Amino acid sequence: MKALIVGNGGREHALAWKFQQSPQVNQVICVPGNGGTAMLPNCINIPLPVDDLEGIARAALVNGVGLVVVGPELPLALGITDYLQGQGLKVFGPSKVGAQIEASKAWAKALMAEAGVPTAAWAVFSDRVAAKAYIAQQGAPLVVKADGLAAGKGVIVCGSEAEAEQAVDSLFQQGFSTIVIEEQLAGEEVSVLAIADGKTLRMLLPAQDHKRIGEGDTGANTGGMGAYAPAPVLTPALSEQVERNILQPTLRALQQRGIDYRGVLYAGLMIAPGGKPSVLEFNCRFGDPETQVLLPLLESSLADILSACVDGRLDQLPPLQWRSGSAVCVVASAEGYPGSYSKGMAIAGIESAQAQDVLVFQAGTKLQQQQLIVTGGRVLGVTAVSSDFDSAIAKAYRGLESIQFPGIYYRRDIGYRVRHHNSEASP
Repeated sequence: MKALIVGNGGREHALAWKFQQSPQVNQVICVPGNGGTAMLPNCINIPLPVDDLEGIARAALVNGVGLVVVGPELPLALGITDYLQGQGLKVFGPSKVGAQIEASKAWAKALMAEAGVPTAAWAVFSDRVAAKAYIAQQGAPLVVKADGLAAGKGVIVCGSEAEAEQAVDSLFQQGFSTIVIEEQLAGEEVSVLAIADGKTLRMLLPAQDHKRIGEGDTGANTGGMGAYAPAPVLTPALSEQVERNILQPTLRALQQRGIDYRGVLYAGLMIAPGGKPSVLEFNCRFGDPETQVLLPLLESSLADILSACVDGRLDQLPPLQWRSGSAVCVVASAEGYPGSYSKGMAIAGIESAQAQDVLVFQAGTKLQQQQLIVTGGRVLGVTAVSSDFDSAIAKAYRGLESIQFPGIYYRRDIGYRVRHHNSEASP
């Protein structure tokens, strides 16, 4: 089977790498891919934009692709799954209407209300005067969210009413016609990804992501500066609760709306100090960088799992097999990210890092005349797997020390919450 992966990030490099371990996959095609996928054996890049649905369909048909996996949310929100299925192709990723669970915060909140899923109190506004009146009535802290795709940067946490008003102005000025304002929940965040075939779902290991650019979770929001799995905050008992009270009711609510949801159902959760999980948001695709720590721990064949989802036979698959131990990914970004940043710098040292038993998943890179160069804000993610968190974290940072490009930046505190959990757990 040939598999085609849509996207060009670290997530897509990890998916391509994992697909190559499935015996039934003889070639992977990445559209458009990156420098990392360009260097994978039996993998080719086709330089098309992720929103060129017609071009992607043509590439899949000409190459005899057996399965298309969609990485980013944008093509899913544009209806790539519906379009490709109309051409007779098999696609892992929800339909356009299902992708609204990420593409529209207001739609997702209404779905959660229908499903009885615990989430923050909220209100929807398409008028800034009404939004500001609500802020004055509620008081801070509040969270202001764009009702639309914003590349992971459409959520603004506001500690004061002035900040919330500023966030409202900013999102309307950026062209969003609708916003959601909700209460700020306290606790610890965790990412729970499940794969669904429309009626059955299977949970992956819980992961934690570091969204902020600065150490100690300070500074601007990013697409994610690092991740690790499994996250100790989500105990086996809590995982069962999340499946029973959040994921299953959400899948049922989608079914009741006539939506055949085949893809990733990704719940961003807040675990309150007392242990109660609530949904912050849903996403309709694999997380980035969570995928870079989940796939190295997955021992089952990814091609088998995703094909079973597409064919609606996930219930016939044996339980997912996981490697014991922990995985940690630290993201290296270009200087200036998430603001404006330089491009075109040469990258060195990846082979030296890989020689130290780490995986280097590339994101904002391009292979230009046999030289790897920086093309994006998040440049690459160094992932290490080991028997425990501390050794995995140490190994990832050792690998990173081998990699150089001008202005390289990475957080040096990835996994600090795990150390906190571990210190609390030890007598």
